[in-house]
Amino acid sequence: MEPMTLQRPSRWAAAGAGLIAGGLGLGAAELLAGLLPGAPSPILSIGSLLVALQPPNAKQLVVDLFGTSDKAVLSVAVLVGALGLSALLGLLERSRPRWGVAGFVALGLLTLGAALRDPLFDRVLAVVAALLATGISVGTLPRLLRLGTPRTSRTPRMLDFDRRRFLGAGVALAGVAATSGVVGRVLLERRASAASAVPPVPSPGESAAPLPNGAELQVDGISPLIVPNEQFYRIDTSLLTPHVDAATWQLRVDGMVDNPFTLTYDGLLAMPLFEQYVTIACVSNEVGGDLVGNALWRGVRLQALLDRAGVQAGATQVVGESFDGWTAGFPTGWLDEPGREAMVAVAMNGSPLPAEHGFPARLIVPGLYGYVSATKWLTHIRLTTLEAFDAYWVPLGWSKEAPILTQSRIDVPRFGASLSAGMQPVAGVAWAPDRGVERVEVQIDGGTWNQAEMSTPISDATWVQWQEGWKESIILGGVLGIMAAWLATQAGGVTPEVAKSIVPFGYALSAISLIFLAFDRPVPVTHHMTLMGALGAVTFGGNVLWGAVFGIIAAFAGELFSRLFLIHGDTHIDPPAWAIFPVTTLILLLDKVFG
Repeated sequence: MEPMTLQRPSRWAAAGAGLIAGGLGLGAAELLAGLLPGAPSPILSIGSLLVALQPPNAKQLVVDLFGTSDKAVLSVAVLVGALGLSALLGLLERSRPRWGVAGFVALGLLTLGAALRDPLFDRVLAVVAALLATGISVGTLPRLLRLGTPRTSRTPRMLDFDRRRFLGAGVALAGVAATSGVVGRVLLERRASAASAVPPVPSPGESAAPLPNGAELQVDGISPLIVPNEQFYRIDTSLLTPHVDAATWQLRVDGMVDNPFTLTYDGLLAMPLFEQYVTIACVSNEVGGDLVGNALWRGVRLQALLDRAGVQAGATQVVGESFDGWTAGFPTGWLDEPGREAMVAVAMNGSPLPAEHGFPARLIVPGLYGYVSATKWLTHIRLTTLEAFDAYWVPLGWSKEAPILTQSRIDVPRFGASLSAGMQPVAGVAWAPDRGVERVEVQIDGGTWNQAEMSTPISDATWVQWQEGWKESIILGGVLGIMAAWLATQAGGVTPEVAKSIVPFGYALSAISLIFLAFDRPVPVTHHMTLMGALGAVTFGGNVLWGAVFGIIAAFAGELFSRLFLIHGDTHIDPPAWAIFPVTTLILLLDKVFG
C-alpha cells in the first residue's frame, strides 16, 4: 500500500480558509465588545485609527460622497478590508507556511495598538480582545488548510467526500463568525444608543425671549424653525457615540491665564445659566445640504469662565479639547463683538445634551463653523496663541479662521419633485450667523429676482424661513426646472457668485441654492441651456477657476446648441445639448477628486 502524501490546497480553498479564520477572530472580538462594556471593537479601533491618519482632503471627499453615513461606510470598508486581508494571508500560508500565521499576529498587534490609543476602551480588555481574536485566527487557519488539502492516494469518491467536508466545515464556521459579529455589533450599538440616566439641568437665570410673532411659516415640508434633537445633524470623528460619566467628568481651564481652575459637572451647573437660539453648521455642508440646524441652547457664558481664569494679554486663541484629545480653536478676538455670546452648553432644546451631541458639555460659538469651535464632550479649555497651536483639522490643510458663510436652502419643492400645473409654494431656510439675514430673493428659470416673504428673525444668530409663490407655467423645457435662491445680510449685500476658500480643496458657496424639478406634463421651452451651464459651474463647489471656465463654455455651447436644435414651444431637446451639463459636472468632479 502506497503511503498517503499531501498536496497544497487550491488557491480558492486557501483564500477561503484565511477569510474564515479572520472572520472568526473578528466575530469573537466584536461579540466580546458587545458583551463587556469597555472591550474594544476591532472595526471601530481600526476605523478610528484611519480617521486619525487620514490624508488632507479625505474628510471633505468622504462627506461629499456619503454625508452623515460616512461612519457606517468607513465601518463597512474596514470590515471588507480586514476580510480581504485575511484571505490574502490564507494564500500566503499556502505558499509559505507560518507566514500567514505571522500575518494574523501582526494584525492582532495593530488592532491592539489602535485600541490602546482610544480612551473609550479599557486597556486590559483591549489586551484580552487582541489575544482572543489572534488566538482564534492563528488556531483556525492551519486546521482549515489541512482539511482543504487533497491526498493523492484518495479515490475519486473519497476526494469528493474531503471536499464536501471542507465546504461543510467552512460554511458552519462562517455562519458562526457572521452570527457572533452581528450579535456583538447589535449589542454594541444598543448600548451606545441607550439613554443614560443624567441629572436634570437647572432652569436658566436668563431664559430665551419668547418667539416673536411670524417667526415660523406654515409651509408643508419646510425645515422646522427649531430642529428636534433626534433630527439634528451629527458630524464628528467618533465612530461610536461616547458616553461620558457626569459624576467623574471635569472641565479644566488653563494655558495663558492667571488663575487656572477645574470644574466638576455640578460645579458647572451651579454657575449662572442662560439660553439662546443659535444656528450651527458644518463646513462640509454642500449647497442644499442638511448639515446645519437651529436649536435652543442652555449653558454658561464662555466669557464668564475666561474672566474667572484671567486671560493674559498675549493670548490670541481659545482651544477646546474633547475627552479623546480632539481639538478646535478660534481667535479670542471673535469674542470681542458685543452681543456675541459663546457658551459652554449643557442642554439642547430644553433637555440635557444628548450623548451624540456632546454630553456633558460642548462649546457653541455663534458664527463659526463647527470644526473650529463646536467641541463636543468638552474636558479642557486652553488659552494659547494662534501661532503656537494648530487644532485637529489645521495640519490637514484647513483654514484656522472659519466664519459661517451666508447660505440658503430650498426645502420646498424637493430636489427632483414631480409637480402639477398651477401655483406652487417655494420655501426654505437661509442663514448668516451671526450677521443676520435682511432679505431672501428667488429666481425661477433665469427670470427676475423676486423678494420672498421672510419669517421674523429670532436673532442674528439664527436662520430664517422664507417662501415665495410660483406659477409652474414658466419652467424650463417641460422636463427640468431650475430654481435659485440667494440672500442679503444685515452687514451688506451678498451676490450669488461670492465664494470663500475654507476647505483644502473646493469652495464653500456663500449664498446660492439651486434645484432641479421634474414636471408631469410638457410646457414651453424658455431659457434653454444657459442656466445648466451656470449650474455646472457651482454644483460641486469646485475650484473657482475651473468652475468659471467650464461654466462659461457650457453656457455658451448650450445656448448655441439650443439655437441650432431647439424650436420654441417644442419640448424636445437634442442629445448634444443635454450632454453639455453632465460633461461639465464630470470634469468638475474629477478636478475635485484629483485636483
